[in-house]
Amino acid sequence: MKSRILAALAAMGILPALVLFNIKIYNYRASAAAEGASPKVFYCVNDKTQYANKASGPLPSESADVNENENDENYDNAEENDIPENKNSEKKTYIKWVDFDIPVKVLRAAAKIDIDTHTNGSGTPVGWIELLSLLATKYGGNFSLYKEVDLKYFADSLASGKKGEELTSNLKIYKYYTEAYGAVLGGMVGKYMKTERAEDGTITVSEGYGLRVYSPFARGYYYSHSDDFGKSRSFGYKRRHLGHDMMGSIGTPIICVESGYVEALGWNMYGGWRVGIRSFDGKRYYYYAHLRRNHPYNNLYEGKIVNAGEVIGYLGMTGYSRRENVNNINTPHLHIGLQVIFDPSQKDGWNQIWIDVYELTKLWEAQKAPVYLDEAANERFSRSYMTYPETPD
Repeated sequence: MKSRILAALAAMGILPALVLFNIKIYNYRASAAAEGASPKVFYCVNDKTQYANKASGPLPSESADVNENENDENYDNAEENDIPENKNSEKKTYIKWVDFDIPVKVLRAAAKIDIDTHTNGSGTPVGWIELLSLLATKYGGNFSLYKEVDLKYFADSLASGKKGEELTSNLKIYKYYTEAYGAVLGGMVGKYMKTERAEDGTITVSEGYGLRVYSPFARGYYYSHSDDFGKSRSFGYKRRHLGHDMMGSIGTPIICVESGYVEALGWNMYGGWRVGIRSFDGKRYYYYAHLRRNHPYNNLYEGKIVNAGEVIGYLGMTGYSRRENVNNINTPHLHIGLQVIFDPSQKDGWNQIWIDVYELTKLWEAQKAPVYLDEAANERFSRSYMTYPETPD
């Protein structure tokens, strides 16, 4: 039926107009972002605590199975902080929101071209961020319009020596997507040094170029998930879910997705035992929450450098309590969030930017770290991890 309707619209000449209108709408949004404007959707304050805009309308039903009995002694109503307006930050020109909605099939295809052209030893290397930015500019950010022939055209053009700026007439939008996608994806493909530990204890180290991020779930540990970004949360106050929930078993080793510094560690009344890891370039903040009661972390401390692939903690069900070490989440799961930064004011201010990582988790799935148990230490450690050229000594 859908195909018949689309065929009829095309025959009447309506479909092309609708597609063009859709692209114009997306380009308007991207243009506004490039100018520094931001849609009033989310307010976010404190340590990755999300506040929903009161004017954002009714919220969808909640997807995570949580205990939200507000009469429970472990609950306190969250107080919405008065968020002062930062007039100076408003005058700055920087990206205030990110339009990121790329299907995993497009991410994989672009990453493959990047890796192949960097490793085959011939021709001009093609960057996946540049490819994705050109596609986004062409489609106005609407990747439902994606065609493989467009990706091939841009890849061939870049490989021939042309610059991205030569392949689009809308430079402002193209520059926006280049910066926005660079902030989200900048550390995920590139050079790495991979260390692997065999079962007999033999250590091998190899250099390479490719995907250098890991799934947050260790190899052999399973999870279920759906795209729950933006769903309703109501513990303490009404807000939207600005992360991604991956349901699994208590004690599952949680893996560092991308190398970086431990920036935040300890108890948060919403996320329970949580850890925040900042990428080396400072643009990405990975937030891992609801870690295991009594034993949430694997030898972590603030400021520590952790490598992609290393075990950082264990899945649990802590959170939704001002009192520490309390299980108030009914379904064990990992909450993983990804925040991007374009200005220091966005770290903890009202204008935080969080990315829907549902499609990204499918990309990360390509690399899962095997782990082993060190009985003396009562900890699990990874058999595979990566260091980057930019990893500090």
